[in-house]
Amino acid sequence: MNNDAGITLPNYYRLLRRNVHFRRLWLAQLVSGTGDWFYSVAIYVLLLRLTGSAETVALAAVLQILPMFFAGPTAGAVNDRVSRRRVMLITDLVRSAVVLGMLTVGTREQIWFLYVLLALEVTTAAFFESARTAILPNVVGHRDIATANAVAGTTWSVSVTAGAAIGGFVVAWFGRETVFMLNSGSFLLSAWFIYRMRVRETHVDPDTRFRWREVLGFGPIVEGFRYVARDLRLASLLTLKFGLGILGARLVLVSVIGSREFAVGGEPALGMSLLLVFQGIGSLLGPLVLGPFVGGNRSRMRWAVLAGYLAGAFSYVVFSQARSLNVAAWTMVVAHAGGSLVWVYSTTLLHLSTDDRFRGRVFAADFALFMVTASVASYSCGWAIDHAVAARTAALGVGLAMLLPAVAWTLSLRLLWRTHEETAKP
Repeated sequence: MNNDAGITLPNYYRLLRRNVHFRRLWLAQLVSGTGDWFYSVAIYVLLLRLTGSAETVALAAVLQILPMFFAGPTAGAVNDRVSRRRVMLITDLVRSAVVLGMLTVGTREQIWFLYVLLALEVTTAAFFESARTAILPNVVGHRDIATANAVAGTTWSVSVTAGAAIGGFVVAWFGRETVFMLNSGSFLLSAWFIYRMRVRETHVDPDTRFRWREVLGFGPIVEGFRYVARDLRLASLLTLKFGLGILGARLVLVSVIGSREFAVGGEPALGMSLLLVFQGIGSLLGPLVLGPFVGGNRSRMRWAVLAGYLAGAFSYVVFSQARSLNVAAWTMVVAHAGGSLVWVYSTTLLHLSTDDRFRGRVFAADFALFMVTASVASYSCGWAIDHAVAARTAALGVGLAMLLPAVAWTLSLRLLWRTHEETAKP
């Protein structure tokens, strides 16, 4: 029996139209997610101008990722104990203030302060993302969870690339100061949408006293791993974004290759931005193209994940040889359509398999594992380019590395899922 609405554009529209609180949550995610990456090109261009080093860009990319690993356990535990709506509201206000601080950075000696602000902004974003992911089933219910996850997952993927791309155009035409001011305002707008959202949060027990010692550190995340470890199939789902994190190197590759080989009109920011635009287009198209075929069928979701890995691997191998912007653009579309498939369907499968009491911690672990791989991939790529490895060779390495999670997931499908009886069939 198929209990989930299909992943199609009409279902996207119907869900957003009829569920006002999901619509507000989605708008907040769209605005704040775009804001999280809106300043990226401004920072990358500034770092390349001040230092000329790909490694400084890689470190900035890591600081946009790795703090989520350290904040993830606490974020997940906090969001399993207090109002997730309130957490999202507070973190939006904090991020608005932090981004304004980036206006003060303009010299090589101030780069350290920029890194501190980046880490702080991403740490608060970890609390927002954990809350948003965990609250989703309470907003839409079981029937619409696949569609809601497709909307949310696609929005996250698109906002990452579109935010950076739009920010790059604003940098090229209006300067980085305008970027930071608009960025700060985007978080205030997100907070307004969250403020207007109403949802019944069943996990909150008013009689339970909140104790910080229970949520600080990695203790709570261990609880999530223990919960997942009860079922090898559930544990295998937790590794999917871990493999996807290899594409975290994309930020360094786009910054270096986009600015040096695909600059438009002599403007490096535009070369970066165009490649990011096509990544965003791919992220949007992935679930839309396969969604009508996959529907709510969990077996097809698992095979769609494998297709996503293979698309990413093949496309980055081709990207490493691309000599024209047109070819590079198409590889970015296909690669990140694949990445979006992995993201959306791994999230949906986890939602359908996880108890609400543990959901915050499980998704904090899921996101944290992704951040670890993405951080290692990003910094390794920047370090390699600064130590005589050609950027195109690094891109080839990323494509080949994506075959590793593809092989691992293929083995998982054969060994863990082959004889598994579906609880929901089309």
